[in-house]
Amino acid sequence: MHALTKGLLAGTAGTAALNVATYGDMLIRGRPASSTPDQVADELAVRTGVNPGDEEHAPAREQAAGALLGYVTGLGVGAAYALFRSAGGRFPGWLSGPALGAAAMAGSDVPATALGVTKPGTWRAGDWVSDVIPHLVYGATTATVHRALRRA
Repeated sequence: MHALTKGLLAGTAGTAALNVATYGDMLIRGRPASSTPDQVADELAVRTGVNPGDEEHAPAREQAAGALLGYVTGLGVGAAYALFRSAGGRFPGWLSGPALGAAAMAGSDVPATALGVTKPGTWRAGDWVSDVIPHLVYGATTATVHRALRRA
């Protein structure tokens, strides 16, 4: 199996795990979904001149685009990690999961911050927990699945 395929599969598993952790947190704490992905999609549409459609359908399209951007980030980080590893790049085993989680978190939070959608400096502790924990779950899952695929 090609390294890129392994990375995409690992990133897919990590993204699914992130979603389970996020929805589990929402269920346990009774918190609503974050509107940040939708707002990022909306801001990107505005800045690129893409018309999301009529007023009735625009919010649904923004929500879908925001979710798809999350999948692109998760699969992209997994693919980049696999290509890094296939080129001889190394991390200590204990660091792979947290590093992948940090990369995925940066992949979503840096653009949102750059677009002015969010300001991490104003986040409360609960906001950080809602962001950090699912990304650590993503990283651990992605690293574990990639390791298993490399050994297979």
